[in-house]
Amino acid sequence: MSSLPRRAKVKVQTAVSKDEFSSFSELSSASEEDDKEDSAWEPQKKVPRNTKPAVRKESRPKRVPRVKKNALQISDGSEGVVVKEALTTAVADVDLEDRKNKLATVQTLKTAKTKRKSSAQLPSAQKTKKLKVDEETNRAGNFKSESNNTETPSTSTLWEGACKREENEDDCTSGQSPLKTVKTEILPQGQPDKFLANASNITEELEMNWDIVQVLSERTNIEPWVCANIIRLFNDDNTIPFIVRYRKELINNLDADYLREVQQTLEELRAVAKKVRSTIQKIKKEGKMSECLLRALLNCKTFEELEHVSAPYKTGSKGTKAQRARQLGLEEAARTLLENPGMLNLLSYIRPNVKGLSALQDVEAGVQHILADMIAKDRETLDFIRKLCQNRYISIQSSLAKVSSKKVNEKDVDKFHLYQNFSCNIRNIQHHQILAINRGENLKILTVKVNIPDGVKNEFCRWCIQNRWRPRRFARPELMKILHSSVDDSFKRLIYPLLCREFRAKLTSDAEKESVMMFGRNLRQLLLTSPVPGRTLMGVDPGYKHGCKLAIISPTSQILHTDVVYLHCGRGFQEAEKIKRLLLNFNCSTVVIGNGTACRETEAYFADLIMRNYFAPLDVVYCIVSEAGASIYSVSPEANKEMPGLDPNLRSAVSIARRVQDPLAELVKIEPKHIGVGMYQHDVSPTLLKATLDSVVEECVSFVGVDINICSEVLLRHIAGLNANRAKNIIDWREKNGPFINREQLKKVKGLGPKSFQQCAGFIRINQDYIRKFCSQQTDSGGPNQGVAMTSPAGAEVTNEKQGKKKSKTTANVVLKPDPLDQTCIHPESYDIATRFLSFLGGTLCAIGKPEMQQKVKSFVEQEGVEKIAERLQTTVHTLQIIIDGLSQPESFDFRTDFVKPDFKRSIVCLKDLQVGTVLTGKVENATLFGIFVDIGVGTAGLIPIRNITEAKLSKTKKRRSLGLGPGERVEVQVLNIDVPRSRITLDLIRVL
Repeated sequence: MSSLPRRAKVKVQTAVSKDEFSSFSELSSASEEDDKEDSAWEPQKKVPRNTKPAVRKESRPKRVPRVKKNALQISDGSEGVVVKEALTTAVADVDLEDRKNKLATVQTLKTAKTKRKSSAQLPSAQKTKKLKVDEETNRAGNFKSESNNTETPSTSTLWEGACKREENEDDCTSGQSPLKTVKTEILPQGQPDKFLANASNITEELEMNWDIVQVLSERTNIEPWVCANIIRLFNDDNTIPFIVRYRKELINNLDADYLREVQQTLEELRAVAKKVRSTIQKIKKEGKMSECLLRALLNCKTFEELEHVSAPYKTGSKGTKAQRARQLGLEEAARTLLENPGMLNLLSYIRPNVKGLSALQDVEAGVQHILADMIAKDRETLDFIRKLCQNRYISIQSSLAKVSSKKVNEKDVDKFHLYQNFSCNIRNIQHHQILAINRGENLKILTVKVNIPDGVKNEFCRWCIQNRWRPRRFARPELMKILHSSVDDSFKRLIYPLLCREFRAKLTSDAEKESVMMFGRNLRQLLLTSPVPGRTLMGVDPGYKHGCKLAIISPTSQILHTDVVYLHCGRGFQEAEKIKRLLLNFNCSTVVIGNGTACRETEAYFADLIMRNYFAPLDVVYCIVSEAGASIYSVSPEANKEMPGLDPNLRSAVSIARRVQDPLAELVKIEPKHIGVGMYQHDVSPTLLKATLDSVVEECVSFVGVDINICSEVLLRHIAGLNANRAKNIIDWREKNGPFINREQLKKVKGLGPKSFQQCAGFIRINQDYIRKFCSQQTDSGGPNQGVAMTSPAGAEVTNEKQGKKKSKTTANVVLKPDPLDQTCIHPESYDIATRFLSFLGGTLCAIGKPEMQQKVKSFVEQEGVEKIAERLQTTVHTLQIIIDGLSQPESFDFRTDFVKPDFKRSIVCLKDLQVGTVLTGKVENATLFGIFVDIGVGTAGLIPIRNITEAKLSKTKKRRSLGLGPGERVEVQVLNIDVPRSRITLDLIRVL
């Protein structure tokens, strides 16, 4: 007889230590086996959350008190098993035969194996009861049982509970690994695990006839176990930056773009399932639901399939030909034709006075319509025709619409001259071509059709007659003629339009997604442009009649001076003196010019003065920066709050200068779609575009990190796990109580719960020099008013504000001592591992980021190896790598310094100076699906066609998806063609600089 929980029994069989997550899954599989063996036991009925289950008195388990679960390490050699002390006692209490023989703690693996053997002698029914209590204890009241209590708890629910326990624990000790370590050991080597097999735990509210994990895997071409992990992570409200950085092993090292694609596909599948559910409810309410229709609806995976199946049942529809034939009672005849054609007599269905049954031809037509409908909605038939089309040449064709010349401007028609007689295989057509064709069709300039060859139709009809829809018995020639006509009618009238809609929808969806992803990649490249700190900058917003607006900002982004100069109204010489005086007074040697109206003339003006050495002794340089969105931001409430009383035109000049000083901090203030680095952005889904771009901004801001004691509210709200309200509450807390001393103080902020803290903590930095300076100032002043970080009363004051909500937040538990790890990218859940790693090195927290620490870490890793160190620390390689990076990087580390910097110039080149074959250097302005636009300094951007961008021309670090070059990257190009009348320059990529 044994009291060892089944979790321990299952885990003993494995040689690799697993976490609670995989244990519950193994418990699930064991539970299902026991349920199959135990035929006498019946599942209990659904019980309310706070009531006791109604069970027989003799089989009623003893109530288990709520106890804190302490994990114990049971080791014997290389094997390790984690069991719960409280669970062991709880299961022992359930045993009705030996209640007096309780085992307090399992000490060795040998004892565990002995108990596992003895437990095999228990009756299956008794083992099931023990299993039920074990599950209920683990859930601790957090899981609401389904109608069948033999089902295992949802993994996402268990994971959520684990996260809550993790966040509420005070500090990790060296004797117990943090919970994150246990989590990330699920798939340390990127291999499937048993707990992912239960797709039913992931299935959404409505159970479809397809597995959401499998379909997601097929559409994204990602392993099923990775898809299952991603679904669970998103179900637990984890953000993409957090998953990509701190849960890499669960997603098999996918990058943020892939993860975003999976998320979008998952949302589409859920939207289809939701639409199916509402459609089923609506049809049931009208009393038109049948078993066949329900099965067809539950088979739908796309909106096009759902529309095809549900169209005849829409309110106000006159009904299809098949529906009208069924109302006349001809469905029985159609089924008889397939099952027993010898018994079919169509003459018996003739009713002279009934429309649709008055003649034999009418009856045959009705039967034909019913058979065509059955064929078109049969899942196996549709799967066959789709598979058949995959291996054939299916083309999409566009031509000039007949009425386009009468209603549309000729200039608009000329824009689509490439597509006025266009044909391409749907497997080879480019995404930008699809978007262009769709735009022309929406403007009534083009007509588009999908061409399916006759060979597909012939083979399909032959397969239907000889295989799927072949009558079970001999059918007379006249009946076979009806069947042939039904198959032909089904293909022409129902299946062909469905395939066209599916092909068009799939092509459009893929093109929109790629366009949005391209926009996101361009935006990321622009946001991560290397900042230019420590310079005084002059921002210039060019203009003609209203003059050029100037703004000089300090190295800390403070506005030093604003002015207006009129350079293009015959006053250029007089204004040059004013500009020189301003540059000398503020020791400013860098001019930033916006690329808007009059940019070219303003650039020529400054280049001429620089070439004549007019600003001596200053060595002045200038650069061109995109001013997209600057005018919109200048009149926004955010700009008015940040620069009150300043003219909106001058605000634009300030924004232009700040875009060079710190591009990320400035560009996040502007709505991403106004930055203007996309393609066909007005032709794609606005919801998808906004969600993707917001996610990219969140990713960039989070990965760069923010200093919470000096960052703005606008920047803070883009950190993973935060929003506008939480960012405002953090700023309010900082203003009221002084700077944050450590990350733990974030838990004091109103609205920042355990989950939000988990998501944002790793991306928030606390500058230790700033904190030391603040602490010394407070000590010198003899007692601060903003004493939250230095004294306990302020901490108690904050605690009292949230006392009613979270009693665990007491002043005694708050550690207000600065922690050097708070300046790194290491997550608080890994602080214990980092501390143990430092003990291996013989280093201290005070040496983080210093050269001696970098040397110690490098030599230790080279000597021991990352995998071996990770095994000693009982963590994953990914977590250890983050710790190594965090300890080695200097305090002011900014990974954006590895990205491209602005291209500063002193001279200008004209379009007339160009010749074919000239080699130039330039900066990428925008990337599209058909090519890259490069600013080569002649006022007109040149185009590198996508065919000229090959993998061999990119450096190893640039070999990214789609061979993409992003805005801001410097390239060396050669001029291939110059079209002066059309102002077009064709370039060839030589190399990336």
